[in-house]
Amino acid sequence: MLLRLLDFILSLLGLALGAPIMLLIFVIGLFDTGSPIFRQERVGRNMKPFILVKFRTMSVDTASVASHLASSASITKIGGFLRKTKLDELPQLWNVLKGDMSLVGPRPNLFNQVELIQQRKARGVYDVRPGITGLAQINDIDMATPNLLAEIDAQMINDMSVGTYFSYIVKTVLGAGRGDRVGK
Repeated sequence: MLLRLLDFILSLLGLALGAPIMLLIFVIGLFDTGSPIFRQERVGRNMKPFILVKFRTMSVDTASVASHLASSASITKIGGFLRKTKLDELPQLWNVLKGDMSLVGPRPNLFNQVELIQQRKARGVYDVRPGITGLAQINDIDMATPNLLAEIDAQMINDMSVGTYFSYIVKTVLGAGRGDRVGK
């Protein structure tokens, strides 16, 4: 309950302070892809679907697959910068504010990632809200390794405290982890 309160306060603060940056990224995105906001259905807490929002980093016609299965040629020049700096994640603060996500938790996957879903189900990962960042993200473990990712997610959930919550946020802001890799 304390972590949810922290999520609410920090996401509200982040949205308020980040509004000028997000407006600028939105406008630049209009020129880059014509559609700067990316929306995609993801698996949420208790396996309930929710719509994740991010800044678009790939061309509009890119297939809806996990990043590691997408073509790197799909990433726009602006998108590459947004991914590298993790600014593409800022709109997810709205998902956190609404309660669909947490600032810290397992990254939400797609419903077509069957192997990852099985591994996460077996470890109780869907018992918590998905997050913007977490232990796997700061250690460069992504959805290309479903078994390892599910293990690390479960470890993070079991070890979660206010201290680890803030440490994952600070490490992410300071640049730990490279974000989701793009395949091909």
